[in-house]
Amino acid sequence: MNHQEKPPEENLTEMMEFSLLGFADMPHLQWFLFGLFLVIYIIILMSNGTIFLITKMDPALQSPMYFLANFSFLEICYVTATLPRMLMNLGTQRRRISMAACATQMCFVLLFGGTESLLLAVMAYDRYVAICNPLHYPVVMNHRVCIQLVTGSWITGIPVMIGHTYQIFSLPFCRCKQISHFFCDIPPILKLACGDTFVNEMLVYIVTVLFVMFPFLLILCSYSKIISIILKLPSATSQAKAFSTCSSHLMVVVLFFGSCIITYLRPNTRHSEGTDKVLSLFYTILTPLFNPVIYSLRNNDVIKVLKKLLCK
Repeated sequence: MNHQEKPPEENLTEMMEFSLLGFADMPHLQWFLFGLFLVIYIIILMSNGTIFLITKMDPALQSPMYFLANFSFLEICYVTATLPRMLMNLGTQRRRISMAACATQMCFVLLFGGTESLLLAVMAYDRYVAICNPLHYPVVMNHRVCIQLVTGSWITGIPVMIGHTYQIFSLPFCRCKQISHFFCDIPPILKLACGDTFVNEMLVYIVTVLFVMFPFLLILCSYSKIISIILKLPSATSQAKAFSTCSSHLMVVVLFFGSCIITYLRPNTRHSEGTDKVLSLFYTILTPLFNPVIYSLRNNDVIKVLKKLLCK
């Protein structure tokens, strides 16, 4: 009797697991990276959580800051889908992740990413109405419309992202299940598939066009009209104030959409693992980190409420 042969259950367990390599190529920096990303995670939770809470606590901010509150909550969800697992891998050096957990993580990352794209487009439309049609703004962007736009942003991608994730994990995978990434993203997972991935890659392009390129084009259209209106304003002071209102949103848009478009629409090569990891840091970690600084905390209303709370 061969005692070295593994039982079926153990073989099945091994087959159903991946290994997230993350930053394994930098063994001497593991604890430094753990501390760095832990601090970043805490800052993201505290800063975005503060924006969310003050908009709920102050009645004067609930209406004008409705989109910001939802965006800050979304950023907390988005970063929580990736950073805790990465911190656990860095801290314990146990990089294994089950196929079910990997699929769940990918699904949530895609869902929150798609929601962020749509919400950024909604916020651009909000700026368009506020600047180009200010007299009708309270009517056009009433509370009911805001709720409908935010709800639509959250639920539109649910069936698409679940179906997309299911289709990817229905592929047969090779014996080597080492994911050269710090979370379960589409490009590194597809590189592990043994079968033909042409259909899956085409679906990636289609989903990217629908949930990244299309919202990005809507944002560009909104801002082209906004800029044309701003340039017609009579005084330089009015122009500067209008540009200041939009500049923060544009910075977040460029940071998020730029990295997403390059990651998912770039031709798939075998030597792009390092580039994929760097780019994914932008749209999964840096955008949630910088959002309160370059967007929310530059808002005068938010700063006034923060000062009021600190004084109390």
